[in-house]
Amino acid sequence: MQETLHKQKVILNIDDVRALVHDDAREVDQLIYTRLRSDVALINELGRYIVNSGGKRLRPLLVLLAARACGYQGSNHLELAAVIEFIHTATLLHDDVVDASELRRNNQTANAIWGNEAAVLVGDFLYSRAFEMMVSIGSMRIMEILSTTTNTIAEGEVLQLLNCHDPDTTEARYTDVIQFKTAKLFEAAAQLGAILGKQPPAIEQAMASYGMHLGTAFQLIDDALDYGSSGAAIGKNIGDDLAEGKPTLPLIHAMRNGTPEQVEIIRNAIRNGGLEQIDKVMEAIESTNAIAYTARSAQREADLAIAALDTLPAGPYKEALHGLAEFSVNRNY
Repeated sequence: MQETLHKQKVILNIDDVRALVHDDAREVDQLIYTRLRSDVALINELGRYIVNSGGKRLRPLLVLLAARACGYQGSNHLELAAVIEFIHTATLLHDDVVDASELRRNNQTANAIWGNEAAVLVGDFLYSRAFEMMVSIGSMRIMEILSTTTNTIAEGEVLQLLNCHDPDTTEARYTDVIQFKTAKLFEAAAQLGAILGKQPPAIEQAMASYGMHLGTAFQLIDDALDYGSSGAAIGKNIGDDLAEGKPTLPLIHAMRNGTPEQVEIIRNAIRNGGLEQIDKVMEAIESTNAIAYTARSAQREADLAIAALDTLPAGPYKEALHGLAEFSVNRNY
């Protein structure tokens, strides 16, 4: 009964979650700016632009919460939170070049301003700076996890490239992409908190599982928002994924359940990219309840993430991790 009452007090507001680690987060921000500095002016300029462009900082937030939830009292979680943010930022820079994107978070992308060459090279700088920072922590286990993570992310990027313009992409292949490309970094962020807290293997694995399911839920909602929100809210244009020929879950579900005519329209749109048929694609998505299907899939992942927290002792940081999972599926941006 006491545990039930405790669960009813779960923090659901993302601002309350952030407030719990406000001081740590402020130190991480300062650390990011300090470690971003370079003697090369363009790196400073471009790096500052992308770091200040309105990101949610969920991945470093996850490191901070996980470390505190696992009883860590030192300061290495600050360094690792910055490392995770640098890796994430590097992937964004590279992604925008590959996708030829011009808008992210309501701002011009770095490649749109400085060009593809500068964006790729500064992304490389951020990757290498992240590894320089993690070496300073002196843990081979942490190095192992983060090197495996970056390798998996790269594999996910290649898998996504192979799926682009392929209307025969299955839900399983789509799931592989989001687990490799997005959820893997969430997994690492949560697992690192358990390692810093010197938790036993069972809790370390539970935290890794939490991060994987959280990241999967987060990306599923992102893909739903591409068709179910306003560009102003999410910092991108409606149908951007379709314009790039990406067969995300709303499209995959609509092709499984639509009329033959709708299926052919979506298949052609994926093959050719572009938004010439966006109105008809949206009609197919709506008539097959594809957004609701994607949201239910995300909720299942969030529920699994929350279930993984059962191994942690009760407390505000556990509640915040629960709240982060709720936020991942109840947001509109």
